[in-house]
Amino acid sequence: MATHSARLSLLLLAFILVAPSPIKADQTTVRLATATSTENSGLLQRLLPPFEGRTGYRVHVIAVGTGKALQLAQDGNVDVVLVHAYEDELRFVADGYGVNRRDVMYNDFVIVGPLEDPAGIRGLQDAAEALRRIAASQSGFVSRGDDSGTHKKERALWQAAGVTPSGSWYREVGQGQGRTLQMAGELQAYVLTDRGTWIAHRRIMPIMVEADASLYNRYGVIAVNPARHADVNYMGGMRLIGWLTGVRGQSIIGDYRIAGEPLFFPLAVEP
Repeated sequence: MATHSARLSLLLLAFILVAPSPIKADQTTVRLATATSTENSGLLQRLLPPFEGRTGYRVHVIAVGTGKALQLAQDGNVDVVLVHAYEDELRFVADGYGVNRRDVMYNDFVIVGPLEDPAGIRGLQDAAEALRRIAASQSGFVSRGDDSGTHKKERALWQAAGVTPSGSWYREVGQGQGRTLQMAGELQAYVLTDRGTWIAHRRIMPIMVEADASLYNRYGVIAVNPARHADVNYMGGMRLIGWLTGVRGQSIIGDYRIAGEPLFFPLAVEP
């Protein structure tokens, strides 16, 4: 006759064999850390449901600034990052935190501002010169101030302008792209934004500066290195990367429009 402890052991073994595995359950979710512009623009709402329907994966989106997204990935708290800070992305891979980086899409940054244009920058195609004029006139400027891809670009432009912005005219708000754009509109201040978010937010304030090569805005996707973090969903992450850079995902990106205007342009597959 089996002892009481033996019966308990058998019951425990049977439970382990039939109980759902938490590891397998986790592998049905892909954790995506991404720049706020991909969500604020509405693109992810178009891109992800078809992927989930085809593959059975569920994508958990964490929309934060690029710097925060890369930190989450470095710590192993997400499986994939979709961001727009090319040099930082290359460094992230070179340091061994990410693998299989792929270009996904691009658009551009623009400087928008109040119709009255107190700094006199409308029509310039030199973003650094525009920032010099904004600083010289101490016209209001709203910065994301969050180490996002947009904030990194803004800092690079200030450096190119030879200006260290400070004073009451310069406000760092620590917000995502959409909210920062809205705050700039409320304050009637200048702001750097990606074109997609500007279009999605009904063109808050007119564009003042565009068509400068330095305003090019490239997005890349990277899988977290499973050699660094063995518990990441590497297979699910690679399926998502394949979708974003494959023919169907690239077609969705290229076809996504608001009021007839494209927000992003595919990079991985020729249109």
